[in-house]
Amino acid sequence: MTMTTTTPTTSGPIPLDDYAPIIGKPEVDELRALAASLRGHSVQMVNSTAVGGGVAEILTRLVPILQELDLAVRWDVMTGGNEFFGITKAFHNALHGGPYQLPPESFETFLANNQQNLSRLSMDGEFTVIHDPQPVALIKGRSNHSGHWIWRCHIDLSHPNPTVWEFLEPWVKKYDAAIFSSPEFVQKLPIPQYLFFPCIDPLSEKNQELPPETVRGILDRYGIDAKRPILTQISRFDRLKDPVGVVGAYRIVKRYFDCQLVLAGGSAADDPEGEAVLTEVREAAADDPDVHILNLPPWSPTEINALQQASTIIIQKSLREGFGLTVAEALWKKKPVVASAVGGIPLQVIHKHTGLLAHSVQGAAYQIRFLLSNPALAAKLAEQGHEHVREHFLITTNAKRYLTLFRYLQAGG
Repeated sequence: MTMTTTTPTTSGPIPLDDYAPIIGKPEVDELRALAASLRGHSVQMVNSTAVGGGVAEILTRLVPILQELDLAVRWDVMTGGNEFFGITKAFHNALHGGPYQLPPESFETFLANNQQNLSRLSMDGEFTVIHDPQPVALIKGRSNHSGHWIWRCHIDLSHPNPTVWEFLEPWVKKYDAAIFSSPEFVQKLPIPQYLFFPCIDPLSEKNQELPPETVRGILDRYGIDAKRPILTQISRFDRLKDPVGVVGAYRIVKRYFDCQLVLAGGSAADDPEGEAVLTEVREAAADDPDVHILNLPPWSPTEINALQQASTIIIQKSLREGFGLTVAEALWKKKPVVASAVGGIPLQVIHKHTGLLAHSVQGAAYQIRFLLSNPALAAKLAEQGHEHVREHFLITTNAKRYLTLFRYLQAGG
């Protein structure tokens, strides 16, 4: 069976002045000044899925902002079948430190798919940004070292499986620069490496404040009681997000507080394991009427927003994590967060300042109980978390970093 991605769609150019009330007019003016020498220059973004997952979500909002600044930005999505995306999912897990057990010919299949995509894509951008491992070999289509090629890795590479990394590394070395989400992820590479935080868009449908009646209506639709504490994890159904562990933490908390658990998310087009993980979560929840497992389609930003706004505490109990944008979303909505101390999460959740970190199921349960018992502290952490996101993790900051890097490369850096 063949699985192909859809053509990415964006909302069209986003007026920059709409961000001024949030980040200040001087920041908006600085974006325009940085973009002035780049007007009309071509930028090509390439990733593996148009919907689902943080990369697609970032590009959906970043591309229109760069277009508003008069850059000629094109976003292309590679296509592939189940076999290819099964291999890249195995790569993903292995790069996060897991085992890799596929046969050697899987590497040839991976390269053959990249070659097939090269035959249909025009790799002619002055600045080409390739996101994550799936399209990494597209750099083979670069002609005579033309343009500037950047590999943007959103994965936690702090402990990559050597078999997979040794296969990918020669391709990464061909790029002019690499971008990582945390200092812990950098590798020994002969090319410059840069730190870019993934970001959220405060003006997106997922992050704007909703009317109370909208929130209540969505809670009613899913049978969630607004009068009792709501613990929520928003993530695709992926073992690295440990949704089964979240159920375990909830069961411990439930002994002390009459609370509910919401596990809401879906799956990305390039993740073939989602259905299996969803089955595991349903088995772990058994018949508990206070566990709400919501398999939502990618076009559910209002539902996700409402669930986050209604939550008492938001959890992100990942086992490994590139960054975890759902943490930034929760902090932006002034929600207390309990999250695992992995990947890029500690950059967002500063323990006892913007949230609480945990290292196990039992630890997560303890921190949740602590916040439920101390609502004033929970509110203070949430306020500080909101400001932390405003300063560091908004999409305008992401755009600013790209503009700065493009200008640096344009100048021969």
